[in-house]
Amino acid sequence: MRRRHAERGSAAVEFALLLPILLLVLLALVQVGVVARDQLVLTQASRAGAREAAVDGSVEAVDEAVRSAATGLDAGRVAIDVAWSGERGDPVTVSLVYEVPVASPLAGWLLPETVTLRSSATMRQEFA
Repeated sequence: MRRRHAERGSAAVEFALLLPILLLVLLALVQVGVVARDQLVLTQASRAGAREAAVDGSVEAVDEAVRSAATGLDAGRVAIDVAWSGERGDPVTVSLVYEVPVASPLAGWLLPETVTLRSSATMRQEFA
């Protein structure tokens, strides 16, 4: 009976020691989720840009399509490269590069300062 009384606060002490580690892991998981969301948005933006490049053939129209499809991303960090080849029926490729800043200051030592995301989409040209 005496031994159980001496161990009475050990669970609270163990939880207090483990809580900071659990919070850092949780912050790192949230940051990974943000990067994954940005990758999905970037992929959708490259598809929208490739579709516009296949139909229109104008760099300005492709830029506008990518920027409007990349909602939630910092437009200044998105680098766009369009590669047309040949004529109608040939492929056009839109490649995007986006630098994601890591926003979690407490978990910053677990993750790099920025993460580079890349996405590209290729479609056939529909204009002459």
